[in-house]
Amino acid sequence: MADAAQRLRDAATQRRQARERVEDVGEDRLRRCQERYRELLELLDRYGDTATGSGNFQAFTEFEGRVATLTDDLADDLPEKETFEAVDDHLQQRRLSESDFETARRKLEPVGERVALLDEWEDARERYADARRVARKRLRELDDRIDELERLRRLGEADLDAPVEKLRYPIKTYDEAVRAAFDEFRSTASAREVLSAVSRADAFPLVPFQSPPSELFDYVHSHAAGTEPIPKLLEYADYSASKLDHYVDDTAALKRAVGTRRTYLRNLDADPLTVGWPPPPADHLPWLVREYRSVLSGFAGEGVVEKLREVRVLARREDYERLRESALARAELDESERERLSSGAVANELRDAREEQAAVEDALEEYDAL
Repeated sequence: MADAAQRLRDAATQRRQARERVEDVGEDRLRRCQERYRELLELLDRYGDTATGSGNFQAFTEFEGRVATLTDDLADDLPEKETFEAVDDHLQQRRLSESDFETARRKLEPVGERVALLDEWEDARERYADARRVARKRLRELDDRIDELERLRRLGEADLDAPVEKLRYPIKTYDEAVRAAFDEFRSTASAREVLSAVSRADAFPLVPFQSPPSELFDYVHSHAAGTEPIPKLLEYADYSASKLDHYVDDTAALKRAVGTRRTYLRNLDADPLTVGWPPPPADHLPWLVREYRSVLSGFAGEGVVEKLREVRVLARREDYERLRESALARAELDESERERLSSGAVANELRDAREEQAAVEDALEEYDAL
């Protein structure tokens, strides 16, 4: 991929040269020549076995007539007209042998070489189109590569000794609080309430709860078992049918709605409502907090909401982005990346990637009109 620009330039040159060779003769003239050439070869192949010797006079006369028809009205400007006429003269005999057919094919070789210019042009066009596809793909790869290298360079400039605890503590405190509140809600509230709260989160795109499966949601809202907490429903789902019959009014319905959704119910937690670490950008945090607050109102107490407010205030700090960059660097830079940064390898890779990007862009733009 590294030579995508040069490959495109070479393919463009080859295409131009192939087109010029065709234009020197004339594309229309060459295509008419190609058509007659293919027709004559087809006749030689078709009658090569039947029109030779003395065994099949009808095939012989058919062949002679078709060759004559093909060569009688050749245009004066047809390339290799003399070659066609020479082949016709050679074939106009009282009797033909297999060697006569081989000689005719050999005499047609100059015509084949001439019409091959069209195939060469088509091949050059395909190679050029493929080279453009490769160049565009390489450009996308370079865009991604440059973004990644710039991210590494930016993280390498971060102050690793910055006091990130000023951000970490409020965020960690809130995350722990919301996890505890949701765990309590999931364990004690009815499945109907919990799934309703989760379903309402669909209105908030920054709260990525997985929507409750429709059959499960409908079940907890239409059956008495839906007033039980989720852990109890999961316990019911593990009962045998005979035992479960003592606890719910429709054993099959619970097995169908809950038994097949065990993984969803077991994995339901507060992760979609946590801020996480490293923290998001400052301009993203207030929007995140606003949507979290709307969902929290369905199950969390004022203490959790207050901790969320403290998180929101962090975005107003003048040093927020500096502390965030330090947190990102600590969390995301491994030892090999730190070595590449300190040795200057990242800067060199970034320079090389930008130079190649410019070369590919220039080549694509230069040959865009071809």
